Amino acid sequence: MKKMFLLIPLFFTLFSAFSQTIYSKAFGNKNNKPIIFVHGGPSGNAVQFEATTAQNLADKGFYVIVYDRRGEGRSADENAKLTYNEAFDDLNQLYKKYNLTDANLIGFSFGGLVATLFSEKYPQKVNSLILVSALFNQQESYNHILSSVRKIYTEKGETEKLKKVTWVENLDKNSAEYRGECFALASENGYFKVAKPDQEAEKIYRAYETGELYKSNIRNKKAPGIFYKNESRNNINVKPVLEDLKKKGIRIYALYGKQDGIFSPSQMTGMKRMTGTQNFKFLDNCSHYLYADQQKTFLNSIEGWLR
Repeated sequence: MKKMFLLIPLFFTLFSAFSQTIYSKAFGNKNNKPIIFVHGGPSGNAVQFEATTAQNLADKGFYVIVYDRRGEGRSADENAKLTYNEAFDDLNQLYKKYNLTDANLIGFSFGGLVATLFSEKYPQKVNSLILVSALFNQQESYNHILSSVRKIYTEKGETEKLKKVTWVENLDKNSAEYRGECFALASENGYFKVAKPDQEAEKIYRAYETGELYKSNIRNKKAPGIFYKNESRNNINVKPVLEDLKKKGIRIYALYGKQDGIFSPSQMTGMKRMTGTQNFKFLDNCSHYLYADQQKTFLNSIEGWLR
């Protein structure tokens, strides 16, 4: 009996360690078609989508679920490994929590890789995969960023910045530093934002930046380093996976912004060819955060596809 009492606290300690609480929130009627938003990262969160778009998408007749992956955003966990398999566990936990047998996945940015690889491993759980500003061939995106910023700096005669580009090009391409420096150059040159957003987008961003949820925009700056330390699939091309998913009957849709500077024209041409013209939208006056840049078109596209 004494041994049993000693084992009880040990059991609860182990249970606590293995039952990580993932932040999530659902919008809409649970009897409607489920959509799970898979955010970007590593170090991202679903705050912006939750604040600007989740309820509006639910109002279109969907059951929308947002969440922050383990170790990112509001799902703090110092022991998180931030691997793809861990991300799959988080998604499976959501399916269980919300009693889902299958769902439609929106894979945003890096979340596109998570959603694509999850669909490959659990095709029976995925009705459709919606790629939104989603990475699919990481090295092609890095190459495009570096070649395009080199062109900008050359035209401006910025010698020191050209040296910086050369330095980044010589970094280990499977390192967090290489990824970080590529995206830093992209950000420096406005690749993630529309130069002149329309009035509706300005209104959406203003409401977000002055709202309560904006304070929850937590970023784990250690996340990229942890991901690269623990995950071998850190610079990948999932185009073959997408092609295979399509053959298996999973519907694949894609939305990208014409002003999103991290994707080359050839990447967009290839994506359109893979999804088919009817399943691809290339939005003007729209960059990386297209659900805010062109929200009406974003919402109508998803409604049209999934209905």
